[in-house]
Amino acid sequence: MFIKTVGTRDARFQLEPGEGSDAVHSTPQYSFAVTEVGLDSGLQGTGLVLTMGTGNDLVCRVIELLAERLVASDLEELMAGYGTRFREMADDPHLRWLGPHKGVVHLALASITNACFDAWAKARREPLWKLLLGLSPEDFVHLLDLSYLEDVLDRETALNILREEQAGREDRAGVLGRGYPGYDTSVGWYHYDDAQIRENVRRSLDQGFGAFKLKVGGSLERDLQRARGLRDLVGRDAAIMLDANQQWSLPAAIPACRELGSINPFWIEEPTHPDDIQAHRKLAEKIAPLSLALGEHVPNRVVFKNYLEAGCVAFLQPDCTRLGGISEFLTVSLLARKYRVPVVPHVGDMGQIHQHLVLVNHIALGHPEIFLEHIPHLSRYFVHPVQLSAGHYRTPQEPGSSSDLL
Repeated sequence: MFIKTVGTRDARFQLEPGEGSDAVHSTPQYSFAVTEVGLDSGLQGTGLVLTMGTGNDLVCRVIELLAERLVASDLEELMAGYGTRFREMADDPHLRWLGPHKGVVHLALASITNACFDAWAKARREPLWKLLLGLSPEDFVHLLDLSYLEDVLDRETALNILREEQAGREDRAGVLGRGYPGYDTSVGWYHYDDAQIRENVRRSLDQGFGAFKLKVGGSLERDLQRARGLRDLVGRDAAIMLDANQQWSLPAAIPACRELGSINPFWIEEPTHPDDIQAHRKLAEKIAPLSLALGEHVPNRVVFKNYLEAGCVAFLQPDCTRLGGISEFLTVSLLARKYRVPVVPHVGDMGQIHQHLVLVNHIALGHPEIFLEHIPHLSRYFVHPVQLSAGHYRTPQEPGSSSDLL
């Protein structure tokens, strides 16, 4: 099959009051810069990246500039060496100047990459997770761009990780039947009042969730009140993640994390600026044994490498709609596996693609089965929205990456 056309779609969605709010984004507008790859067979691959509305059209324009070279490509040949093509697009001699490997250009590359993987899985008539699990270690590594990682993750190291984990695949494949556990982010948005949080938690508990996220980053007194209230509602055995969305400076983060540690959070997420690796290292030392999580706004595999080498992150949260797409997500997952740091993705795609990727992470790479974020606010806009039962993601069976929009 050949790529016949590449188009874009600027998709924006209005949220209900309070939905998606955090200490930085008071009235977010969830939006997708969509790539649509048309094959000569009539199949279409859909790729998504998340933005907050304004500027979504800029990403769509760069998609057009980057993707025009894909037209007339044989799909199987393209995907057989996708790591090489990924690097060619990432290092476009004109557009690279606008990054490199971050911002609007990298988001556009992510959307294109995700569309190519979706088209590939549909052409193979398999869900994405099944296609990726069926690849040999050699074919898997050909999907990846390992440049700038060679000092810690070269091709042979990546192959060895995949080969070593093959022995335990059958034992880990049980997750396909029972479903991957989820955690509920929608209970505790920043602008929800106490009554709304109580109602959301009761509903979430009834749905079988045992892990929850609460947005913090306002006055410490109010954050503590909300965090203690959530702990009282869900009980001492439930997992609570606290997310500051980069709101604190390091001097503010230290006392805030220490105080919030009184509710025994599973992790504290994005405590300060995502580019400040040394601040995270210092914070992790000051608040140990509390755990830090981040990755939502880490733009590429090189920055992730530096975080992992700094040894300050307990949970890594790469997002294939914020990194350079599925290819770079898998690269970061391999990198994290080498450092024995678990991956719990951020779901800018609302969990549609990541429900496939966590299965690959667990079964093929040997990452521990922890949980996957669940945000339901855009479910009604997808052709095949994620399905959950008793707080677990049901394993998708439709061909592709579950990215098609209505």
